[in-house]
Amino acid sequence: MKSYTKWLPFILLLALGFYFYFSSLDDNRTDSSQKPVTVSYSAFKKLLSAGEIQHILFEGQRAHITLKRPIPVGEKQIASTALVSFLPPLENPDLLQTIHAQQVEIESRPAPQSGNAWLSLLPWLLLLGFYWWIWRRQMGGAAGGRPDITGFLGPGNKKTDELPDIRFDDVAGQDNAKNEISELVDFLRDPERYARLGAEAPRGVLMMGPPGTGKTLLAKALAGEAGVPFFNISASEFIELYVGVGAARVRSMFADAKQKAPSIIFIDEIDSVGRVRGTGLGGGHDEREQTLNQILAEMDGFSGHEAVIVLAATNRPDVLDPALLRPGRFDRHVTLELPDKNAREAILRVHTRKIPLAENVDLSVVAAGTPGFSGADLKNLVNEAAMMAVRKGTADVEMKHLEDMRDKVLIGSVRTLAIQPEERHRLAVHESGHTAVSYFLPNADPLYKVSIIPRGQALGVTQSLPVQERHTLPEDYLRDRLPVMLGGRAAEVIFLGNCSSGADDDIKQATQLARAMISRWGMSKAIGPLEVRDSESHPFLGREMAQSKHYSESTASRVDQEVSKLLKAAEARAIQIMQDHKSQINTRIVELEQKETLDHDQIEHCLQSVSDQQIG
Repeated sequence: MKSYTKWLPFILLLALGFYFYFSSLDDNRTDSSQKPVTVSYSAFKKLLSAGEIQHILFEGQRAHITLKRPIPVGEKQIASTALVSFLPPLENPDLLQTIHAQQVEIESRPAPQSGNAWLSLLPWLLLLGFYWWIWRRQMGGAAGGRPDITGFLGPGNKKTDELPDIRFDDVAGQDNAKNEISELVDFLRDPERYARLGAEAPRGVLMMGPPGTGKTLLAKALAGEAGVPFFNISASEFIELYVGVGAARVRSMFADAKQKAPSIIFIDEIDSVGRVRGTGLGGGHDEREQTLNQILAEMDGFSGHEAVIVLAATNRPDVLDPALLRPGRFDRHVTLELPDKNAREAILRVHTRKIPLAENVDLSVVAAGTPGFSGADLKNLVNEAAMMAVRKGTADVEMKHLEDMRDKVLIGSVRTLAIQPEERHRLAVHESGHTAVSYFLPNADPLYKVSIIPRGQALGVTQSLPVQERHTLPEDYLRDRLPVMLGGRAAEVIFLGNCSSGADDDIKQATQLARAMISRWGMSKAIGPLEVRDSESHPFLGREMAQSKHYSESTASRVDQEVSKLLKAAEARAIQIMQDHKSQINTRIVELEQKETLDHDQIEHCLQSVSDQQIG
C-alpha cells in the first residue's frame, strides 16, 4: 500500500464536509443571475400599486420581488428579476390587501440566519478531529510529523543512546560480581581484537540476587565504564493487550541495539516473561511465551561481529525457562548477595559522599547494626536520616539520626499507646529477661539496646549486634539462641508468677529454630543426620502438586518429641539464669521502667556485679 492511501479517509471526510458547506450556501442564494438592487419601501409600494410586480418572496422583513418588465426606478435601471426591498414589520393589513388585489404571486420562507453554513460544517470538523486523534494515537508520532508504527510496537519506555555516568567506583559491596562483569569492558571497547582471534564474548549475562542488591546499578556501571549505549527496559513492558506486540517490541529493541553496536541491552525482571513455558493458560500461543520465543530467537541471531551484550536481572532464577540458561544465551550467571559488614560500610561511604556527617557518626557501627540490609535499604537509611536532620534543624547528620532511622526500618515507627502501669512493668520484666540471658550466656551476640517504647507491631525490643558476620551457625551458638528467645517468658514466670501472650512471637521463632536444628541440620542424637523437613510445593503448580513426605509418621512424632525436649531444656536454662541473678535483674527492671531505653553501657552498669560463673 502506498503512503498516500493512509490519507484517503481523511481527504474523503474533508471533501464531504465542504460539499455540505457549499450546498448550504447555494440554498441561501436567490435565483437571480445578477446582483440584486435594493429599493426603498416607498418605491416598492408604488410598483405594487402600478401593477408592475409579478412575484414576491418574503424572508422575514425582507422581500425578493420580480417585476413584469424592466423599468427605471429613480436613478436605477431595474431588471425584471431579483429586486430586493426591506420592509417594515408586516403589521399593516392594507399591504396584504393590496397584494391580493393586484393578484401577485406570494411565497414565504424563514429568514436565513447568519453563521448557518459554519454551524453545518462544525459536526464534520469534529469528526475529522476525532479521526485525526485516533490515527495519531494508533500510529504514533515521529519526527517531522510522519507516523511511525514503531511508536506503538516499540518499547514505550526504552531509553536509547543513553550513556550512563555511573562507574564501577559507584558500585560498592559487590566485588565478586564486579570482577566477573569487568572483563566485558575490554570486549565492548575493542571487539575487533577479539574477532581477529575468533573469540566471542558471552551473548547474555544473567544477574541474580535479592531485590536491592544493585543489579541495575551494576549493568549501568558496565555501560558507563565501557562508554557504549545502554538500552534499559523492564520485561513487563513487552506485554500488551494486543497479541504480537511483545514480539514486535523485542525485534525493535534488538534492531536498534545492533545499529548502535557495541551496545548493552538490559532487561530487568526477566522472570516476568522468561518463566517456564507450558505453565500458562494459553499454552504455546500465550502472549508471554511468544515474547520469550522472540527473545531466544534474537539472541541466536547475533552474528559474531555484533558486539551486543544482553544483561538480565532477576530475583527468581528458579522459575526461568531452561532454554534461557543454555550456552549461547544467558550462559554466564553472576550472583549478587546481600552485603556483609565490610560491604555495608563501603556502601554507606558511597551514599554519604555528599552528605555532611557529624563527628560522632561511626559508619562501622551503623554497618554492624544493619545485618540483612541491601544496598537499596542502606541508601534509603541515609536519605531518611538526612531528612530527619532537616526536620530537626541540624546542620549535619548525627549518629542519633542514623540510629533512629535504622530502628524505624528494622522495627517500625514509634507508636503512641496508653499503656497501664501494670502492663508497663510486665514489658520491663519481659525485655529484662531477654537482656539478662543474652548477657550471661557465652555464645550469645553482644547486646546493643533494649527498649520498652512501642514500635511497629512490637511493644518492646532487645537488640543484639553480632561481633562478626556468620555464614554458618555452630550448634553451641544455636543452643544459646533458644534461651535468649525464651528469656522474656522465663522472666515473667520468675518475677510475676505467670506468663502472658507477649511471648507469642518468641515461642514461634524458638520453635522454628528448634525444628530446623532437628529436622534439617541433624543436631539431635535421637534423629541423627536425617532430613525430615516439610515438603516444599511447586511455585506454580500449587500445593496439590507438592511432593509427599518421604518419612514415616513415627519419625515425625519423634521429631516433635525432640523439638519439645530442646525447647524445654532452653527454657530451663533461662529460668536458672533468672534465679541465679535475681537482684541484678531487678535493678535492671527498675532502671528500664524509668528510662524506657538503655544502651550497651547502661546495661553493663546494671549487670556489672555478675560473678565469673557462666551458665553453660
